[in-house]
Amino acid sequence: MTRILAYRFSAFGDVAMTAPVFREFLEQNPSVEIVMVSRSNFGALFADIPNVIFKGINLDDYKGIFGLRRLANELIQEFHPDMVANLHDVIRTKILDKIYERKGLKVFKINKGKEEKEHLTDIWSLNKVQLKKTVERYADVFREMGFKVELSHQLRSTSSDKSGIGFAPFAQHQGKMLPLEKSYELVRILAQKHTIYFFGGGKSETETLEKWEREIPNTQSLAGKLSLNEELEKISKLELMISMDSANMHLASLMGTRCISVWGATHPYAGFLGFGQSENDVVQMSDLTCRPCSVFGDKECFRGDWACLEELDIQKIIGKVNI
Repeated sequence: MTRILAYRFSAFGDVAMTAPVFREFLEQNPSVEIVMVSRSNFGALFADIPNVIFKGINLDDYKGIFGLRRLANELIQEFHPDMVANLHDVIRTKILDKIYERKGLKVFKINKGKEEKEHLTDIWSLNKVQLKKTVERYADVFREMGFKVELSHQLRSTSSDKSGIGFAPFAQHQGKMLPLEKSYELVRILAQKHTIYFFGGGKSETETLEKWEREIPNTQSLAGKLSLNEELEKISKLELMISMDSANMHLASLMGTRCISVWGATHPYAGFLGFGQSENDVVQMSDLTCRPCSVFGDKECFRGDWACLEELDIQKIIGKVNI
């Protein structure tokens, strides 16, 4: 059995995207085991994948070079890996790479395609093309190790009993989020025909969604009420998820649930469309030449009006729901 030590610490959506890749890679390479090192609260993402050992850590316990050296030594002593897969490639993981290389381990790391993404998000460039999908970039790390892996890019439903629509109206950055008044109106219309379940987290999101639940019949807020395990279970039973370009799209992919995704400053061309999700379920302002202006949606709008989100017609989303 070949044991690969893999690490990716953030962000939540990016960690979630590794899970379907691990599943298909390990099915095609049954003599391999992956030890996935990530933040402790992400463990449920990998719970049902055979041959994955999840090692949850608190990064605050391993600060600085000395802390990372201690982490590297602990992981070697506990797991005795044969190879290392750096699926993150940030300063912290670069330091871990160096420590492992000095110990004689072969380290393989993700190619994030930074220059291509910079070109893609140049608002003056009109030559916008689809870049390699992030899940394929993860798979490339294992291919470099000498393994074969062919990703299906197909959803795998984990539940046959599906009903209701999930709606996750929030995202980490404004450039990824439909204005709340549009989201409210969207829910008001959809809830006339469908039961809508709200997903979110944090105090202000929970308060907003509980207010919507009181005001709009046929809706239920699950924000702040479920563990990650329970949330995944609920998503697996939804007929459909509607999400921004955020973690909930990737959770839907993981559970084999179709997701209509809304994109503003970001764009599926950067490679972050959920695993197995259809491009036909992408909702965006395709005639705005300044898009995408950001890979992560964290930049200010250079026009100052967030036209990519403010001008998006919610009928585009409703039309896809009713197909």
